Amino acid sequence: MNEQSMINNSEDIKSKRTIRSFVLRQGRLTKGQQQALENLWPSFGIDYNPNVTIGSNNKRPFVLEIGFGMGASLVEMAKNAPSKDFLGIEVHKPGVGACLMAIEENQLSNLKVMCHDAVEVLNNMIADDSLDKVQIYFPDPWHKARHNKRRIIQPEFVQLIQKKLKIGGILHLATDWQHYAEHMLEVLTQAEGFKNLSSTGDYIPRPEDRPITKFEKRGQNLGHGVWDLQFMKK
Repeated sequence: MNEQSMINNSEDIKSKRTIRSFVLRQGRLTKGQQQALENLWPSFGIDYNPNVTIGSNNKRPFVLEIGFGMGASLVEMAKNAPSKDFLGIEVHKPGVGACLMAIEENQLSNLKVMCHDAVEVLNNMIADDSLDKVQIYFPDPWHKARHNKRRIIQPEFVQLIQKKLKIGGILHLATDWQHYAEHMLEVLTQAEGFKNLSSTGDYIPRPEDRPITKFEKRGQNLGHGVWDLQFMKK
């Protein structure tokens, strides 16, 4: 992905952040991850800058992943779809470093990464009606009832994503926590401007273009289910 094709100067978009897209639990960087952050960021990283807009002039399908973890599945998706441009947002530096290493190893030119709060990036940098797909896989379920309000999938956040998607754009969610899946389904069913792509009105089988992660395999070995949801912007 040519960075100039994705990023164009624009006026600062000021908006009030009402929810964070993460809780920072920073792990220790390996030597390789630290070197990747130092040496590969200029080539594959995008700094947060509210005076810059991403996506307004993109001529190729533009996919955003929020919370890519260590980046293995995102790198695989970018590798398998060279005609698409991918942007991954992750706040945990070890994951960002690992993803940068994988980008270089696979010689990808269609994947960039950011290390910042996704809510701020969406509000202040992503152009409206510019995204073909937003994918959020296995976000923190905050399974205790008193913590449910911390879940990223909330009505306000979903409407922010809807604003950034193109007509026909897809929001794809996946979780291995059933109660969170039910919460996601309820929020999206009630959200304005979306259509559920499930033929049964709830969940879909895992699409072939979503790789099975090590995290997911580990869960499956423990007997956990996985729920995928896809909603299209009308």
